[in-house]
Amino acid sequence: MWSAPADLIAARDNDQTQAFLDAIKSPFYTESQANSAVASLGFSLGLAVLVALLFCFLRPYNNVVYAPRAKYADSKHAPPPVSKGLFGWIPPILRTKEQDLVERVGLDAAVFMRVCRMLRNIFSIVAVLGCGIIIPVNVIAANRDENKGVGWFARIQPQYSFGSKSYWAYVVVSYIFDGVILFFLWINYRAIVKLRTDYFNSPDYQRSLHARTLLVLDVPQELRSDEGLARITDEVKATHDMPRTAIARNVKDLPELVEEHEKAVRELEEHLAKYLKNPDRLPAKRPTCKPHKSDKSHGTYPKGSRVDAIEYLTGRIKELEIEIREVRETVDKRNTLSYGFASYQSIPVAHSVAYDARKKAPHNTIVRLAPKPNDLVWKNLNMSKKQRGRQNFINGIWITLLTVLWIIPNIFIAVFLSQLNNLANIWPGFKEEYYAHPTLWAIVQGVLAPALTTAFYFYLPAIFRRLCINAGDVTKTSRERHVARNLYNFFCFNNFIVFSLFSSVFTLVSEAVRGKGWEDIQIFHQFMLGLCGVSTYWITWMLQRNLGAAVDLSQLFTLIWGSFSRRFLSPTPRTLIELSAPQAFDYAGYYNYFLFYSTVALAFSCIQPLVLAVTALYFWMDSFMKKYLIMYVFITKYESGGMFWRSVYNRMMFLTILGNAVTALVIAANGQQGNINTNWAGLAAMLPLPFIVMGFKWYCARTFDDEIHYYQKGQAIGDSEGLAGTEEGKKKRKGDRVATRFGHPVLYKPLITPMVASKSQHLLKSIYTGRTSMDQDGATATGYSDVYMDNMDNRQPGKTAGGTSAAPQNWEIVNENEMDFEHYKNRPEFRDEAGGDGELFGRSGDMIRPGTPSSVTTGVTRAGTFESNYSRSASGSRDPYGRSRSESRDSERKGADVGMVYPAGYHQTPSNLREQSPVGSEHGFSRPGHLARQESRDGLMSTAAPPGRSTPVDHFAGTPGGYGPVRYGNIPGDTPGYNSNEEDTSYDYFRRGRTQGR
Repeated sequence: MWSAPADLIAARDNDQTQAFLDAIKSPFYTESQANSAVASLGFSLGLAVLVALLFCFLRPYNNVVYAPRAKYADSKHAPPPVSKGLFGWIPPILRTKEQDLVERVGLDAAVFMRVCRMLRNIFSIVAVLGCGIIIPVNVIAANRDENKGVGWFARIQPQYSFGSKSYWAYVVVSYIFDGVILFFLWINYRAIVKLRTDYFNSPDYQRSLHARTLLVLDVPQELRSDEGLARITDEVKATHDMPRTAIARNVKDLPELVEEHEKAVRELEEHLAKYLKNPDRLPAKRPTCKPHKSDKSHGTYPKGSRVDAIEYLTGRIKELEIEIREVRETVDKRNTLSYGFASYQSIPVAHSVAYDARKKAPHNTIVRLAPKPNDLVWKNLNMSKKQRGRQNFINGIWITLLTVLWIIPNIFIAVFLSQLNNLANIWPGFKEEYYAHPTLWAIVQGVLAPALTTAFYFYLPAIFRRLCINAGDVTKTSRERHVARNLYNFFCFNNFIVFSLFSSVFTLVSEAVRGKGWEDIQIFHQFMLGLCGVSTYWITWMLQRNLGAAVDLSQLFTLIWGSFSRRFLSPTPRTLIELSAPQAFDYAGYYNYFLFYSTVALAFSCIQPLVLAVTALYFWMDSFMKKYLIMYVFITKYESGGMFWRSVYNRMMFLTILGNAVTALVIAANGQQGNINTNWAGLAAMLPLPFIVMGFKWYCARTFDDEIHYYQKGQAIGDSEGLAGTEEGKKKRKGDRVATRFGHPVLYKPLITPMVASKSQHLLKSIYTGRTSMDQDGATATGYSDVYMDNMDNRQPGKTAGGTSAAPQNWEIVNENEMDFEHYKNRPEFRDEAGGDGELFGRSGDMIRPGTPSSVTTGVTRAGTFESNYSRSASGSRDPYGRSRSESRDSERKGADVGMVYPAGYHQTPSNLREQSPVGSEHGFSRPGHLARQESRDGLMSTAAPPGRSTPVDHFAGTPGGYGPVRYGNIPGDTPGYNSNEEDTSYDYFRRGRTQGR
């Protein structure tokens, strides 16, 4: 059999190797650039219009996907009504002003839309100026005899204008662009300050506890007490208003146990959903699973063995509940941590102390304004400065590795997928096909590479968010800002420095290796040619982002995934409820995209002015589409009060200077002759621009930053001095309860119960051979809930089910027509994830009604003065000692001003060991009858310190799943269960409204 000679094979391999090296040297420039841009324009805009029309047709018939806010929000936060017409969603978008956005969806959403409009206005102006000045200048400069064969698409770029005086147009345009950007930043900075001032003066902020509370970190061991925190704040600034302080307590491994309990319940629900998918025809085999590694009895099972999932997980959940109960009972007030909270009576005093603490660090502590309780990352609060620095360093290493490792696939996308002719040169089989159908492959080239890049960047925010979780951030909002910052750094390094300049760097290095002298290598010229070659790719990518804006509006992924999972994946009732809940808006991801688009546009403004027009088109589309999504679809999960603005502003400063640097490179390349540059005058004219930008940043920081962060600077007068010792002042502070509201949520977080569809209710006893609700042992709670309760008739809430109840009380039965977020939005496990910090239902997690303490020690409060009959006890409003409810609590809270009342869950310190105890014997815990009543009700906290008690009501209105009304801060008129006279509650009150029959 004949074989090719070795020298022919070597020659062919050498040719392909040289073709590969040539492709890397110049990967982008081909004759099909204009065709690719036109193909991408037609594809992106055409498909975007089709997707937008699809949204218009689907929107009126699917409110769960296209208008969940309108379906679930209260009257204050509900968006304007939308007609059923095809374009009925457009008029409300146009009529809604910024102040309406602030009131309905929050300040973060309003600031996001302001940034979008700012970028729309900036690029609308610079697109007109850039295309109107730079394109004619480049075309005229390229009008030479030697350029007669050059197409129009290449003539508008600067590579054919060497030696001309056209570079002065770039200098003028740079000053105009910077002036436009700085003007709009100044206008919007002032507007943000006004929005923040209105935010500080809003009723919601004025009534919130976090607004007048300080967070103290890195507290030394000798000052870890309530009194020690007061000494620290007094060293920062002495005020007439003495703060109420609460040092944090060690919750041991409760967070891990609660998280493991939730995972076990969800795993059990998944097995049940699959096993009971068809109740009339059960699978022959019961579901199995591997024993959990965290299970203490894991070693008793043979290695690799599988156990019955239903039996094992039910037992595992019970063990976890017992362990959680035991750990909650042993949480001790003497076991303190290195952080705490100090709450003042008035907001001006708290902010003035925080302002003075910027440059002070008494005892090396960190004192700053406290965030909202639900915004805290609890596991990071106890980290020391060294631990936080080490975690940041490790996180930086992982982010750097990810950024560097992405260089390799990024290069291959840039070299081969962005320019398929390079692939054809080294792949003979593809070469024939490529040249036989040039139009087809031009379309593929204009679509494939940007689509792959977009797909990777779709998942990148989630990757960075996981990396930032353990970086030491103490708030979730600051974590999101850091995610946005890391995303932007990643995009700029890989997509601008590597993606855009790699071919130029490779060419320079290869020529130097071949022995060509550096004096003969035109460095600036080579870099400019590389940027001209890659500019077409960025036009096609930006055009596809216009399609991305339409896809975001259509919510196609949510719609398709929801329909697919409901029909083919056997979702659990909990999953179905969560699918119908409004989703959180990804501020970090969208801000990063906005800033990166702006970076690309300004960097290529003088190289390919058409990218300015494409970017302006995108922001015009998104300014309407994102406004609809924010008003009707998404929620702000963690409200920061518009604090993303500073991050956006700093990135805008950077990209402005970067755009000036690229323009200076083009000017230098225009006059380069060997290693001599003749355009020094133009470069000197560009030199002041970075200093102007940095001076503007310094001016804005000195003028606006303090007003953005602080409600009060300097000496605070008024409230604290006038009210501190009056009866009105004491009454106003009755609802502070700093230790409770800023206590770790695992102390009172209700444990979830496995949910089972009602169609499978009759099978539960037959498939489950373990304990039932009849297997009680004294006061010990059974079932997976925290507090025992007799079987309730699901058809008649509040009534005990008959003796023939088919289901054990271990499950929560969910009717088929109630697997919707509407029926469970007041349940904490759903509300905390999809309630948008409570804003969706008209209340914040730490809001206080003036003069009235909160109704729930978790910090979720009520508003208004409506009193519902649903919340009244059948036995009246008297406690067992013959006092009214308010009288009972007032007597229990005597001496509250001398210390803190801690939530149930903290172990009561023995009287002989108690030092500076925040509660006294007048709380009545020595009364046997009082303690026995608590033990018989839940048996969980027999020795817990009393945070204030109320007698649970006897008659509740029902809610889905066989529960009494969920008593978590109901709003008058929204749901039953509100009592304006009720001031405080005991620990068992958080257990989803359940109560043991008495």
